[in-house]
Amino acid sequence: MTEIPSPQNQLVTLDEWTLQVRTPAVDHKSPVYLLIHGWTGDESVMWVFANRLPQRFMMIAPRGLYPTSMGGYGWQPHLVHGWPSMDDLLPAVNQLLELLDRSAQAAFGAHADFSNLHLMGFSQGSAVAYAFALAYPERVRSIVGLSGFMPNGVIPVVETKPLADKPVFVAHGIQDDTVPVARARQSVELLEKAGAHVVYCEDNVGHKLGAECFRAMRHFVDELPG
Repeated sequence: MTEIPSPQNQLVTLDEWTLQVRTPAVDHKSPVYLLIHGWTGDESVMWVFANRLPQRFMMIAPRGLYPTSMGGYGWQPHLVHGWPSMDDLLPAVNQLLELLDRSAQAAFGAHADFSNLHLMGFSQGSAVAYAFALAYPERVRSIVGLSGFMPNGVIPVVETKPLADKPVFVAHGIQDDTVPVARARQSVELLEKAGAHVVYCEDNVGHKLGAECFRAMRHFVDELPG
């Protein structure tokens, strides 16, 4: 029996973007996971989650376009007072969509099925993922939101049920003092009002993913079609 080599991460530069990419060793186009880090993160931090995911996905982790004063990168030029709105995050969403449709499609289109796109975000990255899915629901198959929050100003969009029947996994720590758990519970309510099928997991941890929710996340992703 021929042994299939384990996929390896590669650091890639496309236009203004820096990405960490993992391509499965398969002979067909793979579904894509877009991994969106949080404030002060970079293209490497999401792999603590991605390493637990099935190897059938092509994984693309972009570095945020805006350096932060605390080190690392983010998805807004500056943090706004309070929680960001959907309008605050749409410029980043549109830049990510352009990345996928132009540069990434040209570079990885032979290996990746960009019509089978899944989003995973951590903290601020979850808010970006939610904004992406609400703005372009036809492009997104599923969402994983970790230690994150729904951006403000989404009620008019949510009421149109743009996420009808889409699977969403949300995980949060009840001791999180960066994004309070109440914000995550509110996000779940809004996702459900938008029509999504939500699996919600809480763990007795802070601003990170606990062991129980790691297992629940892996089960959720294992059950995704394609």
